[in-house]
Amino acid sequence: MSRSGIGYDSHRLEQGRRFVLAGVEIEHESGPAAHSDGDVLTHALIDALLGAAALGDIGQHYPDTDERYAGAASLDLLRDAVAKAAAAGVTPEFADTTVVCERPKLDPHRDAIATALTEALGVPVNVKFTTGEGIGFVGRGEGIAALAVVTVS
Repeated sequence: MSRSGIGYDSHRLEQGRRFVLAGVEIEHESGPAAHSDGDVLTHALIDALLGAAALGDIGQHYPDTDERYAGAASLDLLRDAVAKAAAAGVTPEFADTTVVCERPKLDPHRDAIATALTEALGVPVNVKFTTGEGIGFVGRGEGIAALAVVTVS
C-alpha cells in the first residue's frame, strides 16, 4: 500500500544568519531565524515523511524547546526521521519539494540540494524553486517557505 504525506515550513529571514538548504550553505546577507539551522526545505521534507508514516509532526519529535536541537543540522534530523519511519515499517519511495523565496537565486544550488536530500532520504528527491511574485511575507523578502510531498510504501 502506498501513502503520501505533506510538509510545510516557513521562517522569517534575519540579517547575519546562515542561509542553509539541505545542508548547503548559500551566501546571502540574511538567513532563516530558527532554533535549529533553519533549513525550511529539510523541515518540510521531515514533516511530509512523518505524516506519510503516521508518526505525527516535526515538533513532536524535535521540539524547539529542547536544547539538544539548538543549532541542529536538519539533514541529521531527516536521517533520524527516516530511521523512525523504517522502525514503523515505512519506506520512502519518492519526494517532491518546492522552495518559495525571492532571493538569493537558488537555481545554481539545485543539484547540490537535490543530491544531499536524496542521500539523506535514500530515494530520489525532486527540488523546485519559485518566488512569491512580490506578494506576502515571502514576496517582500521577509521570509522563506517550503513544501514537500513524500510517497511511502
